[in-house]
Formats: sequence, structure tokens, C-alpha cells
Amino acid sequence: MAWNDPGNGKDPWKRDGDEPTDLDRMVRDWRRRLGNLLGGGGGGRPGGSGGGYALAILLLVAWAATGFYRVDEAERGVVQRFGAYTVTTLPGWHWHIPYPVETVNLVNAFAVSNYSYKTEMLTADEQYVYIEMVVQYRRTDPVKYSFEVVDPEQTLQDVTESALREVVGTTSLEVLVTTSRDQIASRTSQVLQNTLDNYGAGITVTSISLETVNYPSSVQEAVDDAQKARNDSERYALEADEYARDVVPKAEGKAARIVEDAKAYHDRVIADAEGEAARFEALLTEYEKAPRVTRERLYLDALEDVYGRSNKVFLDAEGSGNLLYLPLDKMFQQSGSRQMNSTGTRDADTSAAPPSSSDNGSNSGDPRDRRTRQ
Repeated sequence: MAWNDPGNGKDPWKRDGDEPTDLDRMVRDWRRRLGNLLGGGGGGRPGGSGGGYALAILLLVAWAATGFYRVDEAERGVVQRFGAYTVTTLPGWHWHIPYPVETVNLVNAFAVSNYSYKTEMLTADEQYVYIEMVVQYRRTDPVKYSFEVVDPEQTLQDVTESALREVVGTTSLEVLVTTSRDQIASRTSQVLQNTLDNYGAGITVTSISLETVNYPSSVQEAVDDAQKARNDSERYALEADEYARDVVPKAEGKAARIVEDAKAYHDRVIADAEGEAARFEALLTEYEKAPRVTRERLYLDALEDVYGRSNKVFLDAEGSGNLLYLPLDKMFQQSGSRQMNSTGTRDADTSAAPPSSSDNGSNSGDPRDRRTRQ
């Protein structure tokens, strides 16, 4: 049987017990029902004006209902009429003339939003630095946020990059990574806020959290070598300073001792010179009183001084011309050796003592006495 053969008198496009569907009839039924609902008795007539009015009123009510909106506690509603700012609504239910007459832009003025920013840029000494940070901000002025700039979020990111480049571009890499690391966030936040205020963006930067400030990975090895060299330099400086603190006080003490010795020598030489001068003056007085006796006494004192400091003594046996040599230095050395080798107490008779003074009551240690005895 063909596809269009009804077979047994049945239409394949109809279900059992149904009337044939008619689009026009369905529309008329809906219009009649709507007219009956709104009280229009003529809604069932095709082309009747009562059904059209009811539909228009229904559409108008639905359009007006779209003007209701709710503002949350943290939000503010910025109402625009034909694109111009009209009023700012507070939290609660409100109504405005629906689109396209008025539109409402709901702005969250209290929530803290954030976005991450990371980049590599040049420092003042033309070195690369990698920076990663998080910027937190609030939309404190909904009106400015809605009208002053076209895209506030994108403007915030662009201004952040500009402020960060201003801070980093005026500082060397070493200072950024070491001493000024804690100042990057505060300086960037200050520059960023000043720029946003000049733009009238209605955005307040609450904080900037600096996550990473470091050298790029491509130069990390060279930076590590430089850091080791810097550490060695600091260590050598500390060692040199410690050595200086040890050597300088010793040198200063030695210098002070030398100065004191020089002063003592100076005073001693002056005192000796003054004593010699006084002795000479006293001797001159005695010489003026008895010249002959004084000359003999000076001569004898000179001989005594010379013989007392001499290790060799020559004696003339009664003017015979035969000289007797006494090696006193060898005698003293032998006497000292015998004293060191002896185990008993030192014997006074074996020491190198001069002869007894009982001979004519004179001192045998005096060379003049020995010469007299000879």
C-alpha cells in the first residue's frame, strides 16, 4: 500500500476522534478566551477590536512589570534615562520606566574584588625582573564607575601595569630584590590610586599583595654567582674589620709605649747631663783649691775604672821589663765550670775570690795594690 493510501477510509495525518486542526481557528479560540477573561463579549468575532485592546493592555502590563528591580544591601542602582544619569537607588525594591526609556546598572560598592597580575620588565639598570602580585579594589563610587571610563576593569589593569613600571623602572634590580622589596607594593598602590583618581574611575585600591619579586629563570644562575661573590665580599670585609680591631689597638699601645720610653729616655739624659754638669762644677771648685792633689786623684780614678772593666792585666815585675800576663777571663770561666759540675755545696776556698786583705791591710781587688805587692 502506498504511503498516501488512506486505507480503510483513514487519513494518516489525523488521529482517531480528532477534528482537523485549523491554525486560524486556534487563534480565534485563544482570542475568544482572552476576551471572555477580560470581559469583552465581542472577542469571538473575527477582526473584533475588543480582543486587540485587551492584548495591548496585557502587553503594556507585562512591559511595565519589567521595571521592577531589587537592589541588594551591598549594591547601588544607577538609573539612566535615555543613557543619561538620573538617580542612584539604595537597597530595596524599586521601579523604573522599563527599557528602552530607562535602564538600571547595579554596582556592588562594598565587595572587595581582586585580580592577579604578573609580568617581566626592565629595571633602572636595564635588568629583567619577574613580578607577580594580587590587586584588591572596591567600586566606591558607582556613578563614576559607570560613566567616567568605558571599561573600568580593563582600565584598572592598564593603570596597574603603568604604575608598576614607574616604580620598577626607577629602581635598580639589586635594590628591588633586596632592600626595597617591601616598598614596591606601597609605592605601586600610591601611584595607582593617584592615577585612578585623576581618571575619576570610582575605584579604590584597598591593598596590593606582592607574591613574587625575583630574577627571571634565564639569569638565575648568573645571579646566584653574583650573590655568592657579594657574600664573600661581605665576609672578607668583616674579617678585615676584625683584624683591624685586633691590630690597631696593639699598634696604638706599642706606639704609646715607645713614646713613653722616649720621654723617659729624654728625662734620663737630661738628668744625667745635669748631674754631670753639677759634678764637673763641684770638681772644678776642688781643683781650684788643690790642683795637684785633684789631678792625681783623677788619674787614679781613671786607672781604676779602666782596670775594673778589663779582662786582661799586664804586671811589670819591679821595672825589670818582664811583663806578666794574667788571663782573668779564662780564669773566671774555669771557676764557673767547676762550680756547675760540683754536686756539693759551694766551697768558699775554691771560689775565685781575691786574696785576703790582711796583707798590709790593702784590698787585693785594686790593681794598684797588686802592683805594689809585686
